[in-house]
Parts: sequence; structure tokens; C-alpha cells
Amino acid sequence: MTVQTQATGSMLDDVVIATTSLASDLRACAILLDIDGTILDIAPAPQEVWVPPTLRQTLADLQDLTGGALALVSGRKLNDIDMIFAPLEVAAIGGHGAELRAAPGAEPRLRAGALSPELKRRLASLTELGPGILVEDKGYALALHYRLAPALGEMLGEAVIAICAEMMPQGSLTVLPGKFVFEVKPAEVNKAVAVRELMDHPPFVDRHPIFIGDDTTDEPVFGVIPQFGGLGFSVGRVVAGTDGHFDTPHEVRAWLARIVAERRDGRE
Repeated sequence: MTVQTQATGSMLDDVVIATTSLASDLRACAILLDIDGTILDIAPAPQEVWVPPTLRQTLADLQDLTGGALALVSGRKLNDIDMIFAPLEVAAIGGHGAELRAAPGAEPRLRAGALSPELKRRLASLTELGPGILVEDKGYALALHYRLAPALGEMLGEAVIAICAEMMPQGSLTVLPGKFVFEVKPAEVNKAVAVRELMDHPPFVDRHPIFIGDDTTDEPVFGVIPQFGGLGFSVGRVVAGTDGHFDTPHEVRAWLARIVAERRDGRE
């Protein structure tokens, strides 16, 4: 896999990008993409995200050009991922690694159980801290969003940690701070472990993965990508150990679309 540094105005400034040489060698690559904040713009509420039709087509094209080695890697449940991108279905990791589907239509592997209903109820009661705190039940995890109430973030985080410490054995849960969100999940579940497992399944096996992510939950994945000779890119911020970064999801979408266009040009 050949890469080079290329800047195109401000859009790809300081980003190590794969040029035509990558586009002509997609069957040697796997493309792994986080969703919210990476290929989709962050919305006020999780259910309000919108998939541009051009992105859906780009993903379908990349799925074809890579021979199926395209996967979405998200904290969302697989069912939620499928509904958002319908009718497109791709390989996916859901629930921060709690669910793994190595190919479209394949039976998902469940890698963790759901959080206890009692714990979820206690955490959901934190909406009483003030208006603007939204609860998202992911089954294997529970997220408390405070984008609409940023002033409550510190208080909310402290309360989430206190409830988890009170109700569950030490070390059994992880509280993940993200972009105006706190997520609670089983400690043994993370995206990096699931990505390692995904790379053992055809058509991902022996491929060089390109992973793009934006949040703290994606940082462990950046650490494993070099083990497969791959590349990692962050979105919205510079992350140590990555190969470059994009400023916005719009830039990621444009880059992916350009890979497709270059590959098509190479066929002509």
C-alpha cells in the first residue's frame, strides 16, 4: 500500500492521504469507519442524524471496490446502524465492540450481555439534573448526552461515576467521556478488541486497514491498526500516533468520494 503526503488547500492540510496508488489497490485494503462525528455530522440528538445520499452511494461503491472489506465501527447497535444506512448493509461492529457482523447478512456475534435494567434505571434518573440531558439505551451500553445542556457536564459525569461505583464491582464497567456524552459499558468490551477479531474474518484477513475515527472511544483502535500495516486518521483533532487528521466529517466524505472517483478513472 503506497501513501504520500499531499495537501489540497485547507481541506486536507497536514493529512497523510492515500492517492491514486491506493485507489488502484483497494483489494489490498480494508476501510473501517466510525459513524457519528466521523462520516456523519454530530446532531443535537442521536436519532436526528442524517445520511447524505451521496455518502450512501460512496459507501456502496467502496464496498464493491474493496470486495466487501468495508465496515462501520460504532457505539450504536447494529440494528440502529442498519436503519440509518438502509437499504445499504455492510459489515459492522456495534455497541463499541459488543456486536460483530463480519459480512452483510451474516449472523452477528454477540460479545457481551446487556447492562442490568436496574443500573440503566439509576443512570436514566440523572435526567433530573436538568433539562437537555438525553438518554440513549444501546442495550450493551447506556449513553447520557448533554449537548443541549453543556453546563451540566461536570455534574453529570461525577454522578455517573458515583452510581457505577455504588452498584457494580470495581473494574466491571467503563465510563467513556465523549463529545458531550458519557457512555457506560462493560469493561471487557471495546472497539479495538472487536477490530482485531474482524481482521481475522474474510474478506478482511490479510488486508491493510484504513481506520477513521473522531472520539476517545476510537483511540484504542488507532493503537492496533499498525499491527496490520494500516493507517489511522482522526477527525476534528490531532491524535498522537495517527497518520493524519481531517477537520470535519465533510472532509472525510469528500476524501472517500475521491477514492471512488479515482478508482473509476483508473478503470477507464
